[in-house]
Amino acid sequence: MEAVSPGGRARVERYLLPNERVVITVRRHWVVLVPPIALTVAVFVAAAWIDVHLPGGVPGVRDLAWLGFLASVGWVLWQVWERQSDWFVVTDERLLRTYGILTRKVAIMPLMKVTDMSYNVSPVGRLLHYGEFVFESAGQEQALRSVSFLPDSAQLFGVLSTELFGPEGVASSRYRRRRVQIDD
Repeated sequence: MEAVSPGGRARVERYLLPNERVVITVRRHWVVLVPPIALTVAVFVAAAWIDVHLPGGVPGVRDLAWLGFLASVGWVLWQVWERQSDWFVVTDERLLRTYGILTRKVAIMPLMKVTDMSYNVSPVGRLLHYGEFVFESAGQEQALRSVSFLPDSAQLFGVLSTELFGPEGVASSRYRRRRVQIDD
């Protein structure tokens, strides 16, 4: 079972190794856009109220209010663009998260380093079908520790768990190797 977005695979292809098999490519849930949109609506309401209720002798304040609204619209557009470039990828060898517009960032964690995984879903996340994964690894803090607001997180949890801990998963192969060394 895979959860691969064809458009997502094309966007992250340059970060993949030649023999890697992509298991998951997904963008963050649309709910990440709710705060900037809500703020823009609030700024619009404030600008409209100022425009209607402010006496005619202070036009600079009206202009400033509408400039604030335009700035918040620009911020929403930036957030939409940022979400479009933010991808979480799971391959048969590693976890990747690519993000950033001006400065492109790629956080990577080899699957072999993952020792534990937490799956968190808030009540709102249950309603809107998104969740968060937290990855633990032996040793130091990793560049890719948590990924929040992942859509269809229950399905992703199943796919990711199978890849990490299933019969052919990384953790299972680690256990088989350790057992072979002990038995020898």
